[in-house]
Amino acid sequence: MGNLEDQTNPIIESHYLETNEGLFFAVKGLVHPSDRFIACVRYAPDPKGDRQKEGHRYRRLYHFEEQEQFLHAEYPHYLAFDPTCQVTLQSVPRACVRRVYDPRQCLQDLLRSERDPVQEDALAFASVLQQEASIPWNGLGISGSLLIGLHTPHSDLDVTVYGVQNGWAVHHVLKKLLADGTNQLRKFDRQGVEKLYSERVADTRMSFDDFVRTEKDKVMQGWFRGRPYFIRFLQEPAEADESYGDFYYTPIGRAGVRATVTDANESIFTPCRYPLAAVHVFEGSPTEDVAEIVSYRGRFCEQAQTGDIIQAWGTLERVQAKGGRVWHRLLLGNSPSDIMVAQR
Repeated sequence: MGNLEDQTNPIIESHYLETNEGLFFAVKGLVHPSDRFIACVRYAPDPKGDRQKEGHRYRRLYHFEEQEQFLHAEYPHYLAFDPTCQVTLQSVPRACVRRVYDPRQCLQDLLRSERDPVQEDALAFASVLQQEASIPWNGLGISGSLLIGLHTPHSDLDVTVYGVQNGWAVHHVLKKLLADGTNQLRKFDRQGVEKLYSERVADTRMSFDDFVRTEKDKVMQGWFRGRPYFIRFLQEPAEADESYGDFYYTPIGRAGVRATVTDANESIFTPCRYPLAAVHVFEGSPTEDVAEIVSYRGRFCEQAQTGDIIQAWGTLERVQAKGGRVWHRLLLGNSPSDIMVAQR
């Protein structure tokens, strides 16, 4: 935890920010402008809220549209036009940050302190991943409501894995453990998938059958000790090797594409990236150089494997690199109508 000045790790995806007004924002992505952090509001003070911390009550803002409406009405200074994306984004000015919450530090704190049952399960889950994958403790963190002390007895376990090598090591171990049915880990059953669908249907409108087909083989989500877990895999900023302003994105409009995924090496990470070949734009502006699908939303991770033929609907964007190269990409996650389905 702490302030901006004493952070030893860059403030990136999975960190949380508490603002001067007591709002809690989840940081998004690895790249941020110099004066703000791109982040989405998650919790707000509310006398009728079902979350409690230090004598105050809070409510959770679950869906993107709900978050946007809340900020427009109450805190418009947390909405700002971003010149690289050419859209208005939720973001927190550095001057408005009261406190920073670091997932790695949270895990270290759990190792040294008394724990409630949810915290105990989170530490046990992280311990299984650390031991079975043989990765260092600083390759893991605890995020979500547990990170900021707003969890309930029924909260999910949100774990972050840092680094490409650590990420794939944990992913490999999860596949093995879920297949073996050991270490109190299991895949979502139908009840788990139905719960996940009910939570996401407001933000991603796809049929239940497509949803089941898309989610059933993912290992980044499931049950541990009867609690739902979600794992977010992140590249380290040095691995991503990108600075703010390296790329500029111009939204073109909605599009639907059919293509073959040529490489799934970044499919588990947030943001996830799927390079494409044999692209056919069947809806929207005809474009010949759609090179990739990208999403900053965790739910689009693990959506396809190398060689899969996919259909996807999202926002077509023109991308211009600082060096002058230009291409197009399909961005997923900005609209509830965004979908990606693999045909296997």
